Amino acid sequence: MRSIWNGAISFGLVSIPIKLVNATESHSISFRQIHTEDGGRIRYRKVCELEDREVTQAEIGKAYEDADGTMIPITDEDLAQLPIPTARTIEIVAFVPADRIDPLQMDAAYYLSANGVPAAKPYTLLREALKRSQKVAIAKYALRGRERLGMLRVVDDVIAMHGLLWPDEIRVPEGVAPDTNVTVRDKELDLADALMDTLGEVDLADLHDDYREAVEEMITAKASGEHPATSPSPAPGAKVLDLMAALEKSVREAKESRGEEPTGTEPDATETGAKAEVRRISPRATPKQTPGKKSTSTATKKTTTAKKSRSQSHRQSESPASASASAKKSTRTTKKATATKSTSTAKKSPAKKATPRKRTA
Repeated sequence: MRSIWNGAISFGLVSIPIKLVNATESHSISFRQIHTEDGGRIRYRKVCELEDREVTQAEIGKAYEDADGTMIPITDEDLAQLPIPTARTIEIVAFVPADRIDPLQMDAAYYLSANGVPAAKPYTLLREALKRSQKVAIAKYALRGRERLGMLRVVDDVIAMHGLLWPDEIRVPEGVAPDTNVTVRDKELDLADALMDTLGEVDLADLHDDYREAVEEMITAKASGEHPATSPSPAPGAKVLDLMAALEKSVREAKESRGEEPTGTEPDATETGAKAEVRRISPRATPKQTPGKKSTSTATKKTTTAKKSRSQSHRQSESPASASASAKKSTRTTKKATATKSTSTAKKSPAKKATPRKRTA
């Protein structure tokens, strides 16, 4: 990696020679401006307004425009003679916990490389001190014509520096938050928590730029004379009329995308008065006539069977009637027999148990 700045880290009385290397790079695809009629490049030329001619880079310098439009020339020698101690030095001014740094202040990131063998010992000392203290170093440095604020921390075995915006460069978020009073219910928070748990964590190394890949495929197709593949437009989702319904649906879709089945433990949106999704209900098809005929014949069969059952039950009902009459006669005989003496009953009883007659063939 090519260094973009050479200097030293000032750590008290310790000076660590270092080289500044870009820690990030942009993979975005850049385009050129062309004339659509003939494909010619559109270029910007640097022209002097007074002489009305194009000038070279060697003829271009810096100037500060005053309020009345006057140009005050500023040379590189003027900037080099400024009494700035951080012109070629990253001066550490404090050590603070990492959570004291507002992410809004984060800017470009750099790697600090030890410049030469003598720098290895103090470089390693600062790195191990940052590791053991679990703090970050706040430093000031000058780069590209201005003094900047930086944060030094350890990444693996390398000291990295993040450029920080000055505190007065962070705008106050006035008028950004909703100006209406909104009440969030506990059940809504429960669903939001369930959605966060379902989405879970992600390995940032697995994330990639889908748009850039699609642009590269399109450029490759056009370069080979083929028509770029077009992706189908996503189907419009059902209109969700309530926040609870949206949260509940999001939890279900997140679980389905992860191959999980809804457990049914998440709060139901209908219990909280939420409206369901609006879906069109297709009209029901009219029943065919053929099944109707079958049902009529079946009903006829059932009717015939019912009539047979009634006749059979009528026949069977006659036997109970005669059995009832016999029971009445038996009751009368029993009453008369009770009036007689028990001895006569005892005599008659053995007669009933007489030996059965032999049947003739």
